[in-house]
Amino acid sequence: MMMKKYLIIFSLLLLAGCSKVEDLQNDPNRATQVSPDLLLTTIETTAFNNVSLNAALASRQLTFTDGTNQYQYYNWQRAGFGQYDDLKQVYKMIQESQRTDSQVYQILAKFFNAYYAIELTRVFGDVPYTEAVGAEIGIYTPSYDRQELIYASALDSLRAAGLELAQNTETIRGDVIYEGNKRQWQKLINSYSLRVLMSLSNKVDQTDIDIVGRFNEILNNFDQFPIFESNSDNASLVYVDIQDNRYPLFNDNSLQTAYYMEQTFVERLQNYEDPRLFMMADKKPNASNLNVEDFSAYGGLYGSAPLSDNGSKAVSGEASRIKPRYYNNPVNEPSILMSYAELQFTLAEAAARGWISELSEPYYKSGIAASLAFYGISQAEDYLNNPTIQLNSNEDLESILTQKHIALFLNTGWQSFYDQRRTGFPEFNVDGGGILNNGLIPKRFMYPQNESINNPENLNEAINRQFPSGDNINASMWLID
Repeated sequence: MMMKKYLIIFSLLLLAGCSKVEDLQNDPNRATQVSPDLLLTTIETTAFNNVSLNAALASRQLTFTDGTNQYQYYNWQRAGFGQYDDLKQVYKMIQESQRTDSQVYQILAKFFNAYYAIELTRVFGDVPYTEAVGAEIGIYTPSYDRQELIYASALDSLRAAGLELAQNTETIRGDVIYEGNKRQWQKLINSYSLRVLMSLSNKVDQTDIDIVGRFNEILNNFDQFPIFESNSDNASLVYVDIQDNRYPLFNDNSLQTAYYMEQTFVERLQNYEDPRLFMMADKKPNASNLNVEDFSAYGGLYGSAPLSDNGSKAVSGEASRIKPRYYNNPVNEPSILMSYAELQFTLAEAAARGWISELSEPYYKSGIAASLAFYGISQAEDYLNNPTIQLNSNEDLESILTQKHIALFLNTGWQSFYDQRRTGFPEFNVDGGGILNNGLIPKRFMYPQNESINNPENLNEAINRQFPSGDNINASMWLID
């Protein structure tokens, strides 16, 4: 199986790691050439690894009891530029594909370049992009590109990648996601493009990017711009029970002892009588006499409550831990970059916003059904007919975003948090006595400290043009301003 291949070659793939690109030319003990398929494997296993406890805490899905966690209490500060190391790997793949006269890897590189650029800019705001990996040509202090231009460039790259891939006749080797199936890669590229366009929902009338027009170009031309059709198209990294290839939370001791379900998340699933609760959570200790499918057997800790209150409630047995499969199953579930369920909720939101002529409900119900199927829940009709989950109107964004939040539980990275930042749905509690940051949900991360040392002029220029109050976590970037 192709997934097993990347264990064997893993040690060969750490070409850039945390090193500078220019160092690769000077180390006589380091390989300077490697086939692009090997690079593709390592790029994929990094990009598609989107299981994040920190994101689950920030998105009010989990809580933490071994200290005041900065993500749970919204008091984080700086993030790093580590994903530029991933961009270096993409750049190296381009170089190697040029050396071996292989066009298909250069096409896939357009997707990964766009993906990492979007990931970086939605964390900070303006970031280096055009000159991001220019060290090999002597650019060691890259300028910061404006966020709007990064989005426009990324969307152009994604469009080109999808169209070029349809015309390419080469074989994709080293692909542990789709095993070389180009049609599925096209579906991912176009579905991801719809995600990126929806992330610009606050900028429809404030940018030169034709957001709604681009959205409809994809949706109305399936032959040219195919998108996900079912869960079988999910952009997912499937884990296997081999060292370095297991589910990333396997044998995570703190997950077993310090993490609990978040109260409002549990209550939402209880109110909806949502069977996914039984797949996500374990019964609370003092409900051992209740059936596993009794919704009253579950509880949670309030995300913004004081740590002492949550600790006491946990000790009293009133809170559910996460389902043991998350830490004792080496395979558990795939990590998803983007799913069919997410796409359906994106289309439902587009309909609710009037971007497309279709109704919201069919997409909304399809997204829920896809999520239930992902969890192996076959009896979907009862839940889909449940009065508590029905849309109140075609413009019911709150219900759409709430169901999307449930579907992305502990998966797909920070997507749920960014959706909430953009729309306000679902509401994240900040009214508990433990909340920090003056009760505000941060809007971004501050730039890395080492940028103020290594690239101060370009960093300060970017901060001054974006944030009049300076580089802080509550400043609004262009995307959400």
